[in-house]
Amino acid sequence: MSERTELDITRNQWLRGATEAQVFSDVQTICSEPPFKIWYIRGNIASNIFSDRLKTPSLLVTTRKELSQVSAKNDSEVPRRPKRGVSRRGFIRGAGIGGGVLGAGLLDKKAIAAPAAEGRFVGPGAVPITLKINGKPQTLNVEPRVTLLDALRNDLELTGAKRVCDRATCGACTVILNGKSVYSCTVLAIDAQGKDIQTIEGISNGKPHPVSEAFVNNDAQQCGYCTPGFVMAAKAFLDHNPNPTYEEVKEGLCGNLCRCGTYVGVREAVLEAAKEMKGGHRA
Repeated sequence: MSERTELDITRNQWLRGATEAQVFSDVQTICSEPPFKIWYIRGNIASNIFSDRLKTPSLLVTTRKELSQVSAKNDSEVPRRPKRGVSRRGFIRGAGIGGGVLGAGLLDKKAIAAPAAEGRFVGPGAVPITLKINGKPQTLNVEPRVTLLDALRNDLELTGAKRVCDRATCGACTVILNGKSVYSCTVLAIDAQGKDIQTIEGISNGKPHPVSEAFVNNDAQQCGYCTPGFVMAAKAFLDHNPNPTYEEVKEGLCGNLCRCGTYVGVREAVLEAAKEMKGGHRA
């Protein structure tokens, strides 16, 4: 026998339920004659033994001499497996402020974030930004981590948007950003630059907005803490759907919560406001 003995083990042997221990015992019996002594076994005893491509899988028996030769190899001689996918470090390096690739909770390997350009990173200290709020530019200094909600309340004293859950659940902080209702607690102020921001303070135009009036007429508020967010969400909804049904209103405002439970009054108020706004009172 040569120093490397290859024993052919048919596929049927494995399918009959032969265990690795049984195969090892058979190999010991075959290779027990001097000068061969089994020291290390390597082979296809893993799941690929049942692969359709392997009709006669083999088990390789390595002698003591071969094992010593393998152990003497330098690390540089051992081939390394190629890296695949996106590493955690690579993703963090490539992700910009407010960036990230999300899809059903999975990172799309095809959408690998490109390294950020030089000079794109700002902070961690306060930096000057300009926000267009209710049609007017507002310049302020904020840290890049500050949310639009905190910038409105703490720096610009626009306290209509309320900080309640602070995790995009309740809708009390709703504002309109480029015509769409958003939770301002999850938008970074620095990312809101160059966008049109509307708050509850900016929709009156000298008199109450039709949505605000309808909320009063239908007793759509009790404690009133969620009311600004509901009004802004309702306005954005009616801007895109000026003639909704009751069910459409119910679905369209499902992102806002009222702990007092005045949902029926809120929905009736939105339907009333829809009629008023169609009459030319849209703001």
